[in-house]
Amino acid sequence: MAHHLLLSVALSVIFVMHVYADNTTSLPKDFLLGVATSAYQIEGGWNASGKGESVWDRWTHEHPNFITDGSTGDVACDSFHKYKEDIQLLKEIGVDFYRFSLSWPRILPNGYANVISQEGLDYYKNLINELLANGIEPFVTLYHWDHPQVFEMMGGWTNEMMVDWMSDYARVVFRELGPKVKHFTTINEPSVICEEAYARDRKAPGKNLGDPGRYLCMHNMLKTHARIYHIYDTEFREQQNGQIGLPIPCFGTFPKNPNDTAAVDAVFQFACGWTAHPIFSETGDYPEIMKTHIAENSKLNGFPRSLLPEFSSEWVQYIKGTADFFALNHYTSRIVEIVPRVEGQPWYAYSGVKESIDPSWPESASNWLRVIVPAGFRQILKKISTEYNNPPIFILENGFSDKQCVLDNSRISYLHSYMTSMLSAIYEDGCNMKGYAVWSLLDNFEWQSGYTESFGLVSVNFTDPERTRTPKWSMHWYKNLVQSRKLNSTFDFPNVLNVS
Repeated sequence: MAHHLLLSVALSVIFVMHVYADNTTSLPKDFLLGVATSAYQIEGGWNASGKGESVWDRWTHEHPNFITDGSTGDVACDSFHKYKEDIQLLKEIGVDFYRFSLSWPRILPNGYANVISQEGLDYYKNLINELLANGIEPFVTLYHWDHPQVFEMMGGWTNEMMVDWMSDYARVVFRELGPKVKHFTTINEPSVICEEAYARDRKAPGKNLGDPGRYLCMHNMLKTHARIYHIYDTEFREQQNGQIGLPIPCFGTFPKNPNDTAAVDAVFQFACGWTAHPIFSETGDYPEIMKTHIAENSKLNGFPRSLLPEFSSEWVQYIKGTADFFALNHYTSRIVEIVPRVEGQPWYAYSGVKESIDPSWPESASNWLRVIVPAGFRQILKKISTEYNNPPIFILENGFSDKQCVLDNSRISYLHSYMTSMLSAIYEDGCNMKGYAVWSLLDNFEWQSGYTESFGLVSVNFTDPERTRTPKWSMHWYKNLVQSRKLNSTFDFPNVLNVS
């Protein structure tokens, strides 16, 4: 029975992949392939190496009811102790680069730059050295949502002092780790953390401040990113010759009504352009539609000024151009339609656009991730390229969630179809793509969902104290892609099929 079930699953993968086979082609020369993780989600060792407390440590310890399974990242995948084993997995796949994040409180235990943990620094130095020794480029994110709890007690990202505090941390990182790192990113997905952790209470620190918190959070994050970029540019770039980016989450959009470009553009500006426009546009600053709509809604709601803070002309110029590449995180798409505005009434959802999903799109294990919609990937790549004068683009997250499935045919189908769409964007639309990373190397702590959703190419047994790793079919598939540099329509599955 098991043999027939496995064979059936394998055949279904081959069938789905055959559907996308007609457009497959080779990857461009020098195109980089990698995988991604983040510190809190995989490291564990939450109080090891003299590490200070992060907002996620406090949140999971004090509010387990906000996590689906009541879990924490205290141990997670235990990559703090098992990083060499993880690097061997990377080496087996053959990836060009590994995107990982640093734990700010592991390096600066009290958050400030006056106390530096040598043991914390040594962990990352050893990780980087081990990667380089195995021919893998480190791609380092300074901050993936786990800032020191002490700063949250002073307002976190609603406090403009975060510009100074994180810049001090970044300078330590550049000085200590920068000589061996050629790609840095600053703040992972600012809009997600501003929305889910400051406007709402879905992620740590769960401030639930509504629109004022959302917009103030982003304002301070953009200032912080720009300050860090300029620190690198003036103090480190000449010696280290690296690059700086900012991972921005952007979803694809399909108009509900044919040729409704206004709906597509409005949603793009509010979702993607909110972060990208101040950095990548020719004019800088927030998108004009955001400034106009939010000011009008704020006035209608009785506020004395717009809830969207204003940048001075000096800050507009200081932020503009502060990225050497466009770092894109992409998972899924939305259907969009204009909601007609009634005179004297606020704009619907500020943007004036209603978002929905097509119920026919297949589900993943995550309620926010409806798949497979690969055409949306090509659409957003083309939109970014058109909007911002064809910048170099690194995909730093793209992936699929399931329920701890080792025979993960759905993940293979997702990755194959999305990468096929990406290649169409490269070869047919002329998008300037530089690299692609799968989220994620390992099943890990998936924020408010705990360990109930799995994105990894490698399964982790979280009930085993050793956190045993088991490669999934998708890891073998990705290894084949990395080695062949081609999206093949067929795939030789590992010997897992040879069962009696």
